Amino acid sequence: MLGASFVDLDTLISTADFISLHVPLIPETHHFINQARLDKMKPTAFLINTSRGPVVDEQALYKTLKAGKLAGAGLDVYEQEPKLTPGLTDLDNVVLLPHVGSATFETRTKMAYLAAENLLAGLRGEVPPNCINCSDIRNSK
Repeated sequence: MLGASFVDLDTLISTADFISLHVPLIPETHHFINQARLDKMKPTAFLINTSRGPVVDEQALYKTLKAGKLAGAGLDVYEQEPKLTPGLTDLDNVVLLPHVGSATFETRTKMAYLAAENLLAGLRGEVPPNCINCSDIRNSK
């Protein structure tokens, strides 16, 4: 109905016009976007990271952007936050925000509710409902 279809990650990376990252920072997502994946992206594509800085290898991103092999990037988070990878601020094809992408009343209110929900569940001895690294706890129940 939407003209969308499920594809594997390599196909997605090589065909997408925009890649917007929304993943937690866990060992499997550290440098999820690395030089190999950047090399697969279309030169007309844009990378947007609002998740966690270390999800993107910023040195590789800088090198790719400077070489003109990627149209642009939007970063709300940085690999060594608050420090920026040298050279990123010199590029015209990068938009940098000071980690404020979630700074809306609605989002911050929802974040507070989620934190309280997780805290209350923990105090009741339950697995927090929004815990991303609680598989050991879940498996023991």
